[in-house]
Amino acid sequence: MKSDFEILEIAKETIKKECLCIERLINYIDNEFVEAVKEIFNSKGRVIISGIGKSAIIGNKIVATLNSTGTPSIFMHAAEAIHGDLGIIQPNDIVICISKSGNTPEIKVLAPLVKARGNKLIALVGNTDSYLAKSADYILNCTVEKEACPNNLAPTSSTTAQLVIGDALAVALLYCRNFTAEDFAKYHPGGSLGKRLYLKVSDLYIKNEKPVVTCSTPLTETLMEITSKRLGCTVVAEENNILGIITDGDLRRMLNNKSIIDTQTQTAEQIMTKNPKTIQAEAFAVEAFTIMQQHHITQLIVTDENNKYLGIIHIHDLITEGII
Repeated sequence: MKSDFEILEIAKETIKKECLCIERLINYIDNEFVEAVKEIFNSKGRVIISGIGKSAIIGNKIVATLNSTGTPSIFMHAAEAIHGDLGIIQPNDIVICISKSGNTPEIKVLAPLVKARGNKLIALVGNTDSYLAKSADYILNCTVEKEACPNNLAPTSSTTAQLVIGDALAVALLYCRNFTAEDFAKYHPGGSLGKRLYLKVSDLYIKNEKPVVTCSTPLTETLMEITSKRLGCTVVAEENNILGIITDGDLRRMLNNKSIIDTQTQTAEQIMTKNPKTIQAEAFAVEAFTIMQQHHITQLIVTDENNKYLGIIHIHDLITEGII
């Protein structure tokens, strides 16, 4: 068993080796990479990614990245392809074969079959003198000098290099497609990430009640409005024109400061906070959280485009939806 210090040093050295390999990949991004991107961008078909072993695992991840950024893709295992799955490939599809050596038996069988069908073949390969590289229309060079594995056997640096080239390809295509955050949200409707990109304040505040009092409302009734609507506040408004806000936090602070509170004679106008923070209904919900965070508050007044009072969005609404 290695000592704690040795384990830390091994981990750090592994990361250093892989960082160095990744840095060297910059030298392999050339005009052939550009042409491959343009071929995929202009294609009317899908991207079919194939590989075997660890390269197949990387291929699945690249497929996921391409699909989520607007480039339709599918994975086809190289071994299964030559035993029936070759039918996945349609006439306009582009095939990317991933291989460190470029000389594995399955790849050597698959490559000429792809070419015979008339599909473009892109080699994401670590050996530019290999059978795969020589068969391909375009080469994406992911050569590494040595694996991070001390025996130079276990795929480590090489699979990391494949992954990075795949990311570079996906991001380049993303830019070519002018793929926006809104587009990204369409492919990620579930989970907190998607909700941050598409959920709006209008989707949330309508689920809440609408606490409101007028300037002349007695403090006793104001307290009842705050309590009954269960949002920790009430807006002070006249005909939906916002004049102020009263929160339960305001009342607690008044009590802590030993301020004189006369629930019988005081009115909402006398204790309200003027110029409260607001947000328009069509703003994204994540913007509401940003405002709350900046001003250390837990609710925001929701308004329409004319600054008329519509309702309240509470931080609990954002928590429930997984925005934060």
